[in-house]
Amino acid sequence: MSQFLSWGRYFPHKPSQIRPIAWRDEFTWLGVEPHCLAYGLGRSYGDSCLNHHGVLIPTRGLNRLIAWDDETNILRCEAGVSLGEVLEFAVPRGSFLPVSPGTKFVTVGGAIANDIHGKNHHSAGTFGRYVKAFGLLRSNGEELVCSPASNADLYRATIGGLGLTGLITWADIQLKYASPVMAVENVPFEGLDEFFNLCESSEHYEYTVAWMDCIDAWNRWGRGIFMRANHSPDELPNQSRKPSLSVPFSLPSFVLNRYSCKAFNEAYYYANSLKQGTSLKPYEPYFYPLDMVHHWNRIYGSRGFFQYQLVVPLSEKEAFAEIFNVIAKSGLASFLVVLKKFGNLSSPGMMSFPMEGYTLTLDFSHRPGSTKATLKRLTDIVNEAHGRLYPAKDSVMTPEDFERYYPQWRQFSEYKDPKFSSSFWRRVAPTSQ
Repeated sequence: MSQFLSWGRYFPHKPSQIRPIAWRDEFTWLGVEPHCLAYGLGRSYGDSCLNHHGVLIPTRGLNRLIAWDDETNILRCEAGVSLGEVLEFAVPRGSFLPVSPGTKFVTVGGAIANDIHGKNHHSAGTFGRYVKAFGLLRSNGEELVCSPASNADLYRATIGGLGLTGLITWADIQLKYASPVMAVENVPFEGLDEFFNLCESSEHYEYTVAWMDCIDAWNRWGRGIFMRANHSPDELPNQSRKPSLSVPFSLPSFVLNRYSCKAFNEAYYYANSLKQGTSLKPYEPYFYPLDMVHHWNRIYGSRGFFQYQLVVPLSEKEAFAEIFNVIAKSGLASFLVVLKKFGNLSSPGMMSFPMEGYTLTLDFSHRPGSTKATLKRLTDIVNEAHGRLYPAKDSVMTPEDFERYYPQWRQFSEYKDPKFSSSFWRRVAPTSQ
């Protein structure tokens, strides 16, 4: 049986069966298979998209754009359509995704199941806010239409429900009219206090995000680049599209270390410091810089890596200094350090991750023993700060952590399909397999 990996490449899981589907398929087999789980493009970093010894259902065969209403700007598409394919359709028509994560290689079904967020959470909330309706196939053969007005509890449970309420087959997505040209301003900052101040003074920008250097190099710990942007009505001059790069094989594990990260951070900081002021950019390099490097996850070596995303309430922002001190003392290096502010726009999802506060994303190469020990110390800080971790990127959450972060999981389990499960769910909620 083929081995399936998540994007972090840390969990090599083997499903017992693989059942690809397409829109013409009959799903009569669904109710007789134990432990089913839909699998889109596999961009979850941990094991939430994996189903060890269960049945994986690759959904890329559900790839039709069904209908578009140019008056309401609502697109109906099947769940296996990627966000990149939505953009290929929408951008020439003057439309854009209402919310997008840092990659366009995510299916619509995956975007709903993980209730994804983006650089505009403070101004737009999560993806689930723009899902008007979707089709849900349950293992008992029911084909339901879920919306705020119809099967509303299943609608809420499925948004952010990690694919556990059944098979999402199609969705109605509310697009927005917006230019694909971005007016981007880079603002260098020194330290966390300046970052927090920039968050407060940049509320009128639709998109905000920051990169930070968390390695104590030359006493410059905490410096970073704050990037804020809006859609621009201006046009870009014709530009040749930069060719995509690719990492053809897994690099040796020693390549990405504290010293190479120091060198990268130094170069990245100064290169972006020179770009102060507002400049026009196509949307792809702003929203999806890593998509320009295919298989970039191979940079971390054959042992894979952990992506770790946390959020803490606004009142607990002092926790970040403690978090970065732990990282500095650990000897580990994070190639990616992203900070954002989450707003107070609530999601319809029962199990949605964002809360009003500050969120931090980190990448760590898998170093047996040391990486997990460091993540355990970080998780202790998150718990003390009344924060939580993102299931779509999680590899270390315990059942006790999960119940602390998502106390509504017992209510959610009432709507979970009994034949759907995942490696993540069996790891964190063992009493509700």
